[in-house]
Amino acid sequence: MHVFTTIAELRAWRRQAGFVAFVPTMGNLHEGHISLCRAARAACDQAGGGKVVVSIFVNPLQFGQGEDYLTYPRTFEEDCAKLEAAGVDALFHPDVAALYPRVEQQYKVEPPAIQHELDGQFRPGHFRGVATVVTKLFNIVQPDSAMFGKKDYQQLKVIEGMVMDLDMPIAIVPVDTGRADDGLALSSRNGYLTADERAEAPRLYRNLAAIRTALQNGDSDFVKLTETARADLENHGWRVDYVEIRDQERLEHARPGDKALVILAAARLGRPRLIDNLELTLA
Repeated sequence: MHVFTTIAELRAWRRQAGFVAFVPTMGNLHEGHISLCRAARAACDQAGGGKVVVSIFVNPLQFGQGEDYLTYPRTFEEDCAKLEAAGVDALFHPDVAALYPRVEQQYKVEPPAIQHELDGQFRPGHFRGVATVVTKLFNIVQPDSAMFGKKDYQQLKVIEGMVMDLDMPIAIVPVDTGRADDGLALSSRNGYLTADERAEAPRLYRNLAAIRTALQNGDSDFVKLTETARADLENHGWRVDYVEIRDQERLEHARPGDKALVILAAARLGRPRLIDNLELTLA
């Protein structure tokens, strides 16, 4: 596996690489990330050959004041071993100065109003930071396809819209959320959970699954369903940011009669803030 730390090195290699499938990450890799790498390899195989490129970069622009940028787990050596085992061809691992040579990034990519809802309501500026760094990485790597996990559903939709509106010639490939056996969505921040919190954490998924079942059974009282889930979480020590039912495509508030839905939630359990979602399509 080639490891590049500068833009010039990666670009020189990229010119000879042919088809490229790209997986942007912030490191501290787990099985969910590796599933993205497998999807990238599958895209290369479908294209008749190609290279899988992964980036590891903890992006300061997407962390707000008081968030865990400085303490975000950085496990580079372990990450490299996992990527090597997964057959990744190249790793881009720049430092902050390489991606942001100015003291402050003066030009930023501004997503539409959805950036201020759901996660954006509680993390001001987050999606601006995500859109900006992903645009920079796309410009550097020049991938033909890029893999994004559905766990970060709002992020996925922001990136899909950005690629469409800015005419980027990149196929965005959604990859299903990786889960532990008890349903907990895999996340780098799960490592912050204590043993007791880890045992409690699957409650988030169970509440989303209960809402999905109710919707499939014909219940259309969205407010009652989400408030019941919120109450259950809060009664077990969670600090809930939101539980909402939205339409899948534009993330607008769901209305009776909508068919393609997504149930989204974010809540704090001890130190970490956990997010999850479930899609469903009604008959």
